[in-house]
Amino acid sequence: MRACRLIGFLLLTIGAASSALAQFDDRSEPGGTKMGKEETSKWRCGVIITASGGPCQGISGYIPVPTDWPEQQVKVAHEDISREVSIKYQTLEGSVRIMMFTIPHLESGKEAKAVVTFEIRRTMILAPEKTDGYKFVDANHPTNELRSYLVPSPKIESRDPKIRALAKEVGVNKEKAWDHVEVIYDWVREHVKYKAGSLKGALAALRDGDGECEDLSALFIAICRAAGIPARTVWVQGHCYPEFYLLDQNGKGHWFPCQAAGSRAFGCIPELRPILQKGDNFHAPHSNKTRDRERYVAEYLKGKPVPGGGRPQVQWIREIVN
Repeated sequence: MRACRLIGFLLLTIGAASSALAQFDDRSEPGGTKMGKEETSKWRCGVIITASGGPCQGISGYIPVPTDWPEQQVKVAHEDISREVSIKYQTLEGSVRIMMFTIPHLESGKEAKAVVTFEIRRTMILAPEKTDGYKFVDANHPTNELRSYLVPSPKIESRDPKIRALAKEVGVNKEKAWDHVEVIYDWVREHVKYKAGSLKGALAALRDGDGECEDLSALFIAICRAAGIPARTVWVQGHCYPEFYLLDQNGKGHWFPCQAAGSRAFGCIPELRPILQKGDNFHAPHSNKTRDRERYVAEYLKGKPVPGGGRPQVQWIREIVN
């Protein structure tokens, strides 16, 4: 399958991954996801800013960086931070980690950088062997963690009448929660074909009968949410896929992945690329308007005007390194 785009602001350079593929210590969740093989790679990200045509001041911004998940462990391997730059990290809504940077003043022609190399150990997720014991959460009384995964997101129109009508039909004849979600998964793959193009969202993909990987993922997530099943987007380099949430027989919740576009994979994912973000409904960190929501947290930069000053030239770094 041709890799889909990540909303139009993606990687500047992609190198070859430095990896070691092997079995390792079992970090499988009892009653939940099972871990398979792992790959270790290095992901370099950050920003390089040059003051062009005069001095610049009051520069600040952020860039998302990888973070830990059950199937991914991240540690800093190397930092290249100029003395003019201060950095700190912040986690947005418990899901996306961003590196925030500030540059009070940058002389004309000078370069400042905040570039960090992360070592990422990513693990393949395998499907559970037994699925009969899983059950749905109480969608009428969700936890704070799950609330945003039950409501509409940008391009995930889970409250649209057409989506809600589908949610009342697809899979409802299944007694087991796992089987119910799997019917939704197969229905999306059977009725919406993969087609490369620009992002159009769940509703348009349903209308047109085709869409790219973001659209197929969005439609699966929208139907799940309309049915009271928490679901969200997982973003990796050049691709995305959905996750859904169920409770095991002991009442503990687990996230399970599936491949909306590409080879069939339900409850598992043959994916070893670093996870960049999870989720699809974020308040824009630089906006004071609570209604400003983002499907994917992008890099951001701002600065203060300087009389007779220059303009910052910006190079965003997002790349896998050897």
